[in-house]
Amino acid sequence: MPSTPSPRPARGRPRRASRDILEEAAYELFLEQGYAGTTVDQIASRAGVSRGTFFNYFAAKSDVFWTQVDDAVAELPGYLAASDPSLPPLRAIGEALADVAGHFGPDRVPWVLNQYEVVGSAEEVQASAIRRLTRNELVLRHFAAARLGTDADALLPRVIATTAIAAATAAVLAWAGAGPGRGALEPYLLRALAPLADGFERSS
Repeated sequence: MPSTPSPRPARGRPRRASRDILEEAAYELFLEQGYAGTTVDQIASRAGVSRGTFFNYFAAKSDVFWTQVDDAVAELPGYLAASDPSLPPLRAIGEALADVAGHFGPDRVPWVLNQYEVVGSAEEVQASAIRRLTRNELVLRHFAAARLGTDADALLPRVIATTAIAAATAAVLAWAGAGPGRGALEPYLLRALAPLADGFERSS
């Protein structure tokens, strides 16, 4: 009786692995020939996938830098929703951002923060960072407005949101620049936000 042929292995890369493979290929090329000198086609070719596959995961070349950050920040609305309703808005935002910061530590630093000088100061990378800050500012502003019982376009929610973003950015840069002994990101973030939260509460 003829034996049943074994099923053929599926062709192509597993979808769950494709993003990681593209990231690795992009980082290699950025280090070899610089960010500006690397194209999406080259990244896709190095990863062994099509150009279309690249755009299934990333809207632009610069988005490759931010996958870890994007994954962590995607949880911010959930952390905000679970925050203690008795906390003032900036204090609650600080705790939610600290929860996001818990995704990062001395052995998990976003690649761009370690290699930015090697890659070079690319305007597109800076623009992609600004887009992310803007998106998060909107999330924080709407949260602050809801907790204050006011409109999200009012001045105070805007100030609270932009203040939190500025403090978080300063904390991340200080943490990344501290080198191998940096420890966890969370304490940096809490230290940056605590005096600001105190100031808002004293003035209210």
